[in-house]
Amino acid sequence: FPCRIVNALQLQDYLNKKVRKLPAGITRKLCVALSLLGHPSVLLLDEPCTGMDPNGQRRVWGTIRDALKAQESGALLSTHCMEEAEAVCDRVAILVSGQLRCIGSIQYLKNKFGKGYLLEIKVKDAESTDVLHAEILKIFPGAARQERFPSLLVYKVPMKDALPLSQSFSKLEAAKQSCSLEEYSFSLNTLTQAGDFS
Repeated sequence: FPCRIVNALQLQDYLNKKVRKLPAGITRKLCVALSLLGHPSVLLLDEPCTGMDPNGQRRVWGTIRDALKAQESGALLSTHCMEEAEAVCDRVAILVSGQLRCIGSIQYLKNKFGKGYLLEIKVKDAESTDVLHAEILKIFPGAARQERFPSLLVYKVPMKDALPLSQSFSKLEAAKQSCSLEEYSFSLNTLTQAGDFS
């Protein structure tokens, strides 16, 4: 078990080094590894990935998830990072100014507080973005463009405009053929994008 944690967190190069000489992100990984070694029935984690690079964060999240499943134990995670909560937790409780605002599964919170869907479009031809933008507004009248780059458009689509989903996907597939749309992603907003829990 210890070897699996060391490998999962990529700590092999640091096994013979003094802790005080380790970089902050590696020290955080080491703390997570040590907390898992005793096979606790409940794991208490306070901002376990603060200061880590995105790759390190994903490794820690995966290691925590895998260890909890293997040990049939639970965890209480305190974080400001919604992405971390989504990656690690089955249920989330949201505190605002010390008051419990809501508790539920990730999907429940997305449905309750998410304002809709996120549409990301990769464009074949940057010259066709205006035509594509007009087409997106025909498909989703309430869509609001969030970002625009030469080959990428990002929209926030209200829930009411996207239902039924089967029609939304059919229309996007038709636009893919007619508007130089290379590929697209259409997903529920993340908890971070949902944002307002007050």
